[in-house]
Formats: sequence, structure tokens, C-alpha cells
Amino acid sequence: MIRKGFLLASLGLTLLSCDKNDDESYIDIDLSERMYAGGETTIFSATSIAFRTPAPNLSAADLQMHLMGDTQFEAVFVTAPALVNSGLGSIFNNSSCISCHPNDGRPNFPANLNSRSGLLMRASIFGQDEHGGPNPIPGFGVQIQNQAVFGFLPEARYQAAFIEKTETLADGTVIVLQKPVISLVDPYTNLPGGLMLSPRIATPVFGLGLLEAITEQDILANQDINDANGDGISGKANYVWDPYLRQTVLGRFGWKANTGTLLVQCTAAYVEDMGITNYVFPNETGHNQSNGQDGRDDDPEIPQAIVDQVVLYCKTLAVPGARNINSKSVKEGARLFESLECSKCHIPKQVTGPSSISALAYQTIYPYSDMLLHDMGDDLADDRPDFLATGREWKTRPLWGIGLTGLVNGHTTFLHDGRAKNLTEAILWHGGEAQKAKEKFKQLSAAKRNALLDFLNSL
Repeated sequence: MIRKGFLLASLGLTLLSCDKNDDESYIDIDLSERMYAGGETTIFSATSIAFRTPAPNLSAADLQMHLMGDTQFEAVFVTAPALVNSGLGSIFNNSSCISCHPNDGRPNFPANLNSRSGLLMRASIFGQDEHGGPNPIPGFGVQIQNQAVFGFLPEARYQAAFIEKTETLADGTVIVLQKPVISLVDPYTNLPGGLMLSPRIATPVFGLGLLEAITEQDILANQDINDANGDGISGKANYVWDPYLRQTVLGRFGWKANTGTLLVQCTAAYVEDMGITNYVFPNETGHNQSNGQDGRDDDPEIPQAIVDQVVLYCKTLAVPGARNINSKSVKEGARLFESLECSKCHIPKQVTGPSSISALAYQTIYPYSDMLLHDMGDDLADDRPDFLATGREWKTRPLWGIGLTGLVNGHTTFLHDGRAKNLTEAILWHGGEAQKAKEKFKQLSAAKRNALLDFLNSL
């Protein structure tokens, strides 16, 4: 349900610019201190449930609420009226949180674009809304719902074409990349011209409460909007409108850091992804969609208690610890990660501040993200601004847990639209501020490339 997320992967591997020579001596890195990626919330599990385990340091009360939220996260909603889980639709993308976030991880790119999946389309037209956010499409809003309950029409269906791009590595290896270009067909009413569409794959759920607890001051300390240090990297914070607090706040979640809190992230997903009204978003639709109103006087359709359980659940999932840290290849990969300057955006270490959930407070964590926006070049651009994020900018995705994706979710597809079939492809799609690092990666020997991948897969 959390929409979110990625720059590398659905979890974004932004290999940012590198001015160093690959052959220079590497900095010695002590990976042992990074084993506990989530601080005291860390678990050591290389199993299919590695993303969906409660943090081990929760209080008894928080654990009880977490388990209730777990049940609600898996609840499948149905059309009203119903005795249980009522309120689906009238238009929607999926019918449960877990369907978009399988095993609390990332979904694969769907074989059928119009099946219920973890892919959705963000949409807007030129201009901004009254709070500086994306300008909704009249009659459609800012998200295209491609499902509908009986008696209603989906807003539109999705259709994809693919553009190929070839990258050649220094050793002669040729890699063919594919970019999905998703368009809308069969709209329920006429679409205006000048649409800005951006496909989004749902992101993993674990560790989110820790990211929310990093202080704003610490995040802003890594900003370098005008590249004052001349390293080619210009991290920028997004500031977004919070509809619950009724004020502008620091953006932390979503692919463009376009949401400030997990409360808004979860409640927006309820109403936009599943058509379920709640205490933050009490209206079926705010964009005059004639096909969106169910005609029932039952809003909000989900109690505040359930919303709050799900929000706490999303905050308090354990973070999987790093693995194989004593491997020679992993150690070499960690040094390459530094020498290529990947860590300038994928900053390994963060520290949380105070939190209403004691388990999350004052933790030293290793998410590998600066939580900032970066220009990722033409190939990754969606040309759709989102508050302060331009159409070329994306938030640095955390890398923790990325090496478990294949085990937990049965695939290794990454990036915001699921175009990368593996980590190598994810790196090769990077441009903009990451262009120099990508070119350095392409020049590495096969052994060094594999060492870097071993390191990423150890996270």
C-alpha cells in the first residue's frame, strides 16, 4: 500500500559521480558496524519472511498493535455493503495493501498491465494545484484507477510499448535494456491534451518508521542544491503539502519524496489505490469524477483505529541485517562502492531522533540513502514535476535489504517503473548526476563488477 518508492532498484542504486581512479588504493571499511542495518530493529533472516517480521525491540503494547496492523495490511476489501472489509472502489487499482507489497517487499513488473498489481500510473497536467503540487487532470485526478466495481467504469486501461537501449561494457559484454512507455487507452471520458504520466512500482515497507524518525536537520545537512563543493552532486530536499497537518513539511516518502508522513502515505493509498475513504481523506474523489462516487452515505469507510494500526505496522517492521560481511568479494565491493562515490547519495549511515515509538528512537541505522532528490538524467526522467521535484529528479532509494529481493519476492526487477531486470541494468540506467559513476562501472573488470554486486546483494 505504501507507494512509494526507486532509484535503483525499487530500491534505487544511484551510483553517483566519480572522479577517482579505479586503481587507487581503497579506504578500509569496517562492515561489522553495518550489520545491524536497522539498529535495534534489525533481524537476521535470509528467508521469505525477512521483510515482514516485527522489530524485535517493540514494547508489548506496540507489538500487539503491530500484529493487529499486520492483519489489516492483508485484508482484502470488497464492494459495499458488506459485513467485513466493505468499501472497495468504486474505482481502484488493487483490493489490499499486501497485493501491492507482496511479503512487504516490491512487486514484479506485471505480465498483464490491467490485472491487479503493484503498478500504478501517476498523472497530471501542466501547472500546479493550490499547494504547489501536481495539477490534477479534470475528471481523473492525480492517479489513474484501472479497475472498477460492478456498474462502474475504470478511468482508463494501461498499454505499454518498449524502447530498447544498448550498453557495451569495457570487456565487450553487451547488455540490452528495455524501457516501458505506458499510455492510457479506453478512458471513461475524454482526456485532455498535455498529459504527464509516470508509472510507479510499489516499494518495500520495512524500515519506514526509522526513515521518518531521521531529523529534518540531519537530512538538510546533506543538501547541496547549487553544488557548492563542485563534485557534480546536488542533493535537494522536497517540501510538500500535508493535507492532515494543513501545512508544508519535508518530503520523505514516495519515488519523488512527495509525501511527508507515513500517515498521509497510508491514507492516500487507501483512497487512491483502493477507493477507501478515511479520516485523512474522507471523500471518495476530489476531482469531480462522475464515475467515482458510490452514492452511499458511509464515509469514512474505514475506522481511524484500523488506519492507525496499519500506520504503526508500516513503521515497526524489522530491517534485515547485512550478510556475508567477511567475504573477500563483499569487502572489495564495499570499497568499490566508496571509490565510485556511490555513497555520496546512498549515504550508508543515518541516526534517528526522538520518536513516539520508543523502539525507533535514537537508532544508528544503515539505509544507504540521503533522502534527497537528484537529477538522474534523460533516460530515467518522467517529465512530471511533483512539488519541488523536477521531471528529472528522484529520491535516493534506500538499499537495505535489496539483496533479499529475489528470495522474498521471486524476482530482481528494480527502478520506479520496474524496467531493470537486475542490479546491473539498474546501474546502467543511471545518468545525470550519476553518469560519471555509471561510466566508471562500465570500465570495471568483470571480477570487480561482480564484487560490487556481491556487496549490494549482501545488504
